[in-house]
Amino acid sequence: MTYNIKNGGRDGTDQGRLDRVLQVVAEQRPDVLALQELRGLRRDRDRLDTVARRLGMRAYLAGGWFGQPVAILVRPPVEAVAVAPVRRPFHHGAQRVVLATDRGPLTVLGTHLNPYSGRRRLREAGWLVGAAGRGGPDRRPLPERLVLLMGDLNTLDPGDRHDGRIGRLLPEYRARHLMPDGLTVDSRAVAALYRAGFVDLFRPEGSGTPADRAEPPHTVPTSAGGGAEFTGMRLDYLLGTPPLARLAHDPRVVTGGAAESASDHYPVTVEFDLHPR
Repeated sequence: MTYNIKNGGRDGTDQGRLDRVLQVVAEQRPDVLALQELRGLRRDRDRLDTVARRLGMRAYLAGGWFGQPVAILVRPPVEAVAVAPVRRPFHHGAQRVVLATDRGPLTVLGTHLNPYSGRRRLREAGWLVGAAGRGGPDRRPLPERLVLLMGDLNTLDPGDRHDGRIGRLLPEYRARHLMPDGLTVDSRAVAALYRAGFVDLFRPEGSGTPADRAEPPHTVPTSAGGGAEFTGMRLDYLLGTPPLARLAHDPRVVTGGAAESASDHYPVTVEFDLHPR
């Protein structure tokens, strides 16, 4: 499951929204959870540990250079056999965790790409590809490994049409999703991940989907959580390498109930035919 919880789940001193975030997560009970926008939790590590304990999980935090930290949380008996942030100057951050499974090591990357610049998102996507294929006992090429990449990629999918949603954006937000010509949609970061071997788990046949295929549901904005910079977009992704995609089923955007006001993003989940080793 991946979830951008918006500014650490806190609006000023109001803790109510964080409680709703935790309610949403508890209802889904993920074994592995990628969280983004953990404002304040890097300095207040006790608060992150409290969040993890309330969920019955262990938290692995990674900070960025300019933005907000990200984390991957793991529920026992799933075991993290290696943990290391991706040490590149991400705007927000990226965490890398290797989990022991009955199908072999599973590398999980949780990230939040630059919200303002497509060129910088493309660079960050390259760093993720490098981290996905590096280290550990598995020496196979990236497309043959078990790798899950999830998070807020701040990028529209290259396989879909976006004219309408771009046109409805306020001018101050439109440039975030356009190339320098001001006309072409900038989907380079996700396209680069597809080229590297990742598959959209909402479209397990691969990234080369027909233009008339139904689009996956949007992940922003929620109905009551804010998000003036969005217009019915999918910015949160679950991507896997082909061997992992073959084990995936039931991808879903979680809507309704507390998810409508807990954040400006909806959480996204998927199931895998994998078990802890």
